Amino acid sequence: MEQESARVVADLGRELAAASPHTGGALWRLAERGRGLDANLLRLPPGRTIDEHTDLQLDVLLIVLEGSGELRTGTGTQDLRPVRALWLPKGSRRSLAAGADGMGYLSVHVRRPGLAIAGPPRDEGGEAACLLGLVCPECGRLATERAARFCWSCGAALEG
Repeated sequence: MEQESARVVADLGRELAAASPHTGGALWRLAERGRGLDANLLRLPPGRTIDEHTDLQLDVLLIVLEGSGELRTGTGTQDLRPVRALWLPKGSRRSLAAGADGMGYLSVHVRRPGLAIAGPPRDEGGEAACLLGLVCPECGRLATERAARFCWSCGAALEG
């Protein structure tokens, strides 16, 4: 099998410019097959916050691309501005607050493993419920609703 070669996958400046400054959430996601990373271009609208949370599994690299904001941790507050990169180690508590102009940023981390579906233990009878149609073919995550047509995480069409 031939190795993938490096290529441009997005123009993040164009993605930010195309969305309204009041649009929040994911504006772009890295979706290449076989990738080892997850990357998301996100916008936090003016004055909005992401409540305090802790990621116990992954380190995250956050790179501010536009606007301003604050990172709040257990040890203090840091100002965020364009082209500032932050390392958020796994296990760290943090919250984000956007400034008056909002904040566009890139979040990068090791790809989360997909959910695995296993059959019942050998000493029990019966068949496992068939959930294969609810497993995303792109990222491996399981849909939370039986009638789902698209993955809640990456947006790929579900096969089921």
